[in-house]
Amino acid sequence: MHSRDFHVRIHGSLACFSRPEFSTERVSYDLITPSAARGVIEAVLWKPAIRWQILSVALLRTVRWLPFRRNEVNSRVSTRNALSASNGGPAMPDFYADEDRAQRNTLALRDVDYGVVARFTMTAKAGSGDNVRKFEEMFERRLERGQQHFQPYLGCREFPASVEPWDGSGILEDESRDLGWMLHDIDFGAIHAGTIANEAYFFPAALRHGVVTVPERRA
Repeated sequence: MHSRDFHVRIHGSLACFSRPEFSTERVSYDLITPSAARGVIEAVLWKPAIRWQILSVALLRTVRWLPFRRNEVNSRVSTRNALSASNGGPAMPDFYADEDRAQRNTLALRDVDYGVVARFTMTAKAGSGDNVRKFEEMFERRLERGQQHFQPYLGCREFPASVEPWDGSGILEDESRDLGWMLHDIDFGAIHAGTIANEAYFFPAALRHGVVTVPERRA
């Protein structure tokens, strides 16, 4: 069972939805990916009982690019070592970001504005007191009041997103082009041949009269 469709406006001054084929440099997709849009909406309402599905993304402002450089660290803190240290194991070695950083190019988007249509489905974790109408009202109330579980962002945490109700207007209907293969979503903890891995799903994205229709993800 799924909810009714919600229309949500997502906008911000900077965004970068990184393409995975560029290993070190950050190059953004032309517009927000379904997984990034889902993350923004989950900032408004996330519950184990529901899972959000993005139906379409509308372009409300012309795509504008912004190239710049920024400092990024080369190494990552080991999760295993951090957990071991927190449980009384050996202390972690000192980590100084200013001694292990490099300048990398970023091709980001500026002044982005999207109209997203989304709905949610109930999951197996829904309790006896959970129902579609309950979460519909909860999301609608939180969206109108600007309430969020955490600060939503546009691809990178340093690029905050603004979220509000969308009336369905302002679509750039003259914009039509193929966008190539786009990240749909990532299945974290997918099990294949007895091993756990993160599996990415892609789809052929096409902008038609200002709208990208997102297909339902197939396992």
